[in-house]
Parts: sequence; C-alpha cells; structure tokens
Amino acid sequence: MRKKPKPAVKRPCGRPPGPRIDAATAPLPLDLPFATRAGERPRPIGSAPIVLRHLAPVTVSEVYESYWRFAVERQAVFFRRARGETRPWTDNAVLATYKFTNAYRASDRVSQYLIRYVIYRDDLPGTPREVFFRILLFKLFNKIETWELLEQALGPITFEEYRFVRYDEVLARAMRAGRRIYSAAYIMPPGSSAFGQAAKHQNNLLLLERMMADWLPDKLAQARSMQEGFEKLRAYPTIGNFLAYQYITDINYSEITDFSEMDFVVPGPGARDGLSKCFADPGGLNEPELIRLMADLQEQEFERLGLDFQSLWGRRLQLIDCQNLFCEVDKYARVAHPHIAGRTGRMRIKQKFEPTQAPIEFFYPPKWKLNEKIRADAETSAHALDATRAISG
Repeated sequence: MRKKPKPAVKRPCGRPPGPRIDAATAPLPLDLPFATRAGERPRPIGSAPIVLRHLAPVTVSEVYESYWRFAVERQAVFFRRARGETRPWTDNAVLATYKFTNAYRASDRVSQYLIRYVIYRDDLPGTPREVFFRILLFKLFNKIETWELLEQALGPITFEEYRFVRYDEVLARAMRAGRRIYSAAYIMPPGSSAFGQAAKHQNNLLLLERMMADWLPDKLAQARSMQEGFEKLRAYPTIGNFLAYQYITDINYSEITDFSEMDFVVPGPGARDGLSKCFADPGGLNEPELIRLMADLQEQEFERLGLDFQSLWGRRLQLIDCQNLFCEVDKYARVAHPHIAGRTGRMRIKQKFEPTQAPIEFFYPPKWKLNEKIRADAETSAHALDATRAISG
C-alpha cells in the first residue's frame, strides 16, 4: 500500500526573515526614506516620522532637533573657550545660565584631569596593573580634590606602596574635617553588605583590592571587546551597568585596552530620560539602538538642519558622546521644552554655570592622534593673533 505523500509545508508570505542584527556590534540598516505621499518631495523629520526599512516608523518630538542644535552650540562654546575668547561664549540663554557637560565626554574637566594627570604620568609606573589601580582609585571618588589630597598626604600613588590603613586614615580625616570626598556626578553604592565596613570609602578600597587580587587589569587587557570588558567589571559587587560602562570607557583611555568607542553603549538614567523626550515612538528600537542611530546619522542630520558642527579635531561623536548628549538634552529640555515630560518628571536644572578660571590645555589619549593636531592648531592661532596685533599696532 502506497503511503500518502506528506502535505507540503506552507511558506509564510512575504520576504524570508533576514539575519538578526546585534545593535551592540553591528550598524543599523540606515536606508532612511522619509514618510511621504506618492509624488511628494521628502519632508523634514519634524513633520513626518522617519521610516526605517524592516522596522516600524520612528516618531520624533521637537526635542530631537534640539539634540543636534545643542550639540553644535555646546561644542562651539568649547572651542571659543579653548581659544581664550572672553564671555559671553553663547547667545543661547539656557547654555549661558546652566551647567552642561561638553559634547565630547573626554573634553570634560574631570576626564581631562584623569587622562593627563592620572593615566599618562611619566613619573609613575606605566604597567597595566599600576595604571588600572590609579584609574579605579580616581574614579571611585571621581573628584580631583580627593586625588590631590591622597597625593599630598601619601606621595606617589602606586599599588606597590598601597596600604589600606594609610588610605583609610587620610580619607576619614578629611571627612571628619567636613570635606566632601565624592563627586555628585556618580552615586557610588555604600557596599556595606558586600564588604562589611561602616564607611563607604572603606568598602570602595576593599572593592579595588579585590579587583587587584583577581588580576582584573590583565583580564581586561586580554578582553576581545568593550562589552567583554564591561561584563568583567559588572561582575563585581556594587558595580551596576552604568558604572561598569563608565569605568570601561575610562580604562579605554589608557593603553590597557584599545577598543573602539563605537563598539558598545549602555544608556544611563539621564540618557534614558533624554531618549524618551526625543522619541515619541521608538518604532521598536531599544535604547542602545537609538543611540547608535544618532551616531550613524550625525553628519546627515547636521547637514539637513544646516548646522556647522565642529568635530573634535576630526573625531566624530562616538557612542559614549551621543549617550552623554541625551543626558544633557534631558536637562536642556526642562527649560527649553518644559511641556515635554520625561520619565522622572524633573522640571528644574540644579547647577548654574560657573566657569573655572584656569584654562585647560587639552590632552587626549595619544592613540587618538589628536594632540599633534591641537598643537598645530594652537600654533596657527598664535601666528594669526600676532599678525592681527601687528596690523592693529
């Protein structure tokens, strides 16, 4: 008896499913036609949602355009200050009144101090273990004054000479005197349940000791990706997603690792608020995918809006910078777009802008090859200034 043939399996209608995209490692498909009716010319993003091929439409709010305008003006302020121009550095009332970080994370005062005076020190050991120890010690407190306090009290900061009792004594004495040893930028968890000490700084020191005992610097040097380095840091008590991402970014300023800043991104709480204000409907994209979208679209959007963005001596905005910009545009929108609520519902910007008096001589990780361009730019500006003075004199 012949067997009946098995019924053919019905194929679903439409295109076969494409390969899955890992947003942490692969660029998004950026074929970005604007939604229009047949025969119409493409319209600005503000008047129609962006349509991403294979994805649902992404709908943006007016804060989306402010994201790009904020990036341009904040970077313009950076260059005006770097050239030594006098105030006011901007006509934007919000930027002139309130404190905002730079468009590029590595340009901020604390990052600049970390790069020049903590990482790249000719007078201190340059081994991965010693450099890692200095970076994490600095970042646990994230405060320039705390680093300088330890240097003044203990001399050269090295792991070889590190003793818990000595560091604890210096920090405890400063706290008894009413000094703040932590920056308000990051909130370090107390760590008492993990390390058993009463004081937060004691638990932080024990966390650093554990990392050193685990030979974490060597493990990070062998990591094949920024995400792998992030996960190694994330495995430690009191280190959440936000801190792990910030720390791997800081470590990557050194020669311990050499990851691209376009490898991986983790949005912090402020960035998530900014994302919710910029995108009325993310069209199925998650937050890291939206940040990558912004990084990939930057030149196109600056051109579309007629904006002249001055990059960092040729370096594009990286994922960490776009993530930071979402955090800053969240604050900016509290004043510029108060009717657009974010996740937290915050309506005020706490910190007013108070410029530091001492100018910063900018210095970036040598592997970025920017420092030579900065020196050449400074020499050109100096010659132009001399020529102007000669003519006017």
